[in-house]
Amino acid sequence: MDTNEKIKIVGTNIQEKANLIWNVANSLFGAYKPHEYGLVILPMTVIKRFHDCLLPTHQAVLDTYKKVEKLAVKDGFLRKASGYQFYNTSPFTFRTLIADPENIVDNFKAYLNGFSDNVQDILARMDFDSQIKHMEEAGLLYQVISDFCTDKGDFSPEKISAVDMGYVFENLVRRFSESYNEEAGAHFTSRDIIYLMSDLLVAGDESAFTGDGISKTVYDMTMGTSQMLTCMEERVHALDKEAEIICYGQEINPFTFGIAKADMLIRGGDPENMQFGDTLNADKFKGYTFDYIISNPPFGIDWKREAADVEKEHKLGDAGRFGVGLPQKSDGQMLFLLNGIAKLKDTGRMAIIQNGSSLFTGDAGSGPSEIRRYIIENDWLDAIVQLPNDSFYNTGIATYIWIVSKNKPETHRERILLIDASKCCEARRRPIGNKRVDITESCRNLIT
Repeated sequence: MDTNEKIKIVGTNIQEKANLIWNVANSLFGAYKPHEYGLVILPMTVIKRFHDCLLPTHQAVLDTYKKVEKLAVKDGFLRKASGYQFYNTSPFTFRTLIADPENIVDNFKAYLNGFSDNVQDILARMDFDSQIKHMEEAGLLYQVISDFCTDKGDFSPEKISAVDMGYVFENLVRRFSESYNEEAGAHFTSRDIIYLMSDLLVAGDESAFTGDGISKTVYDMTMGTSQMLTCMEERVHALDKEAEIICYGQEINPFTFGIAKADMLIRGGDPENMQFGDTLNADKFKGYTFDYIISNPPFGIDWKREAADVEKEHKLGDAGRFGVGLPQKSDGQMLFLLNGIAKLKDTGRMAIIQNGSSLFTGDAGSGPSEIRRYIIENDWLDAIVQLPNDSFYNTGIATYIWIVSKNKPETHRERILLIDASKCCEARRRPIGNKRVDITESCRNLIT
């Protein structure tokens, strides 16, 4: 399937599944305010996704559990039986849960307690226990579980791929944010833009795919639901099926973090590579460097909350990430740019989205100006690509991809490529939020 098809399919498949899930909100009406629907809907979608993945091996896990129940270490056996890095030892399924309405609360709690610790951790971060209590008090739990039990609500990997499931989650998170009126800076990156970023990273990497046994690390410092990492992996595998791609990410929102970790568990990667916390003041990847960095950090969001730690690290000079200079407190996006540079290998490449302010804010000698000077004088800035307006779901402003390379190709040295791709797009038949255009394959090829 070509990438244009994938971009189109995403729209239809995802709207359908997301609408179905969002309809569960009808059951919550009254007991929850609209901006609280996500507190139930997101964890329930994660649980149902786990449930549908495990359903085919459910009996095998129960049989294995009987044999190993008394052993001190049983994790490995149960993972092997489930075929995943997680499992559930409870005899219940969603079907058997709704067959016993009288005991729905106790049975559902028993079902959740049957999950392996790595799933329990995700649900704990989403504080799902308090929502069960709330639904129990409002008499809603049976209805909500029933709503997820329809034929169309089949989230097994055969019915919906990991990438598409990620987009369903993003669609839900977007609706959740809109009803909550969250900051416009916290927006999602659609697949067409991620494909462009991935191709720009790989196209300029002369050593990328020569030879056997290729292994690359990819890091996203504000990973959201980890869609950038998943798409980057997909693009690299399209170029070299055998390449090993190891993904790392950090995320501050407990819901999107839970979704990212769930996705990593389902896809068989290492869930420990997905870390929870604020990248600016709680860097979980200290001392790590990566081959590729792909990221869309928030812009126009202040960093007052992280200021004490960031300023302390700034005073460390070269020993910290922010020694060069600090941007104004009202917008932290250039701090993420510096974090990325600190985490690039000497041969590494980064694609990071910025808005216009990183290009021009700050007089000579100010923090932002010193950051630009640092990047340019080291000859790390390879290209800046202006994207079309209306490329994102919830903002129409001008955005840019900065390509930073610690090891520019000979032909690019001592120059910076400025690419105006603001008209390089095709109109969508149906907009999704503010997103009215797609960067299709022919547009992407023209830009790369």
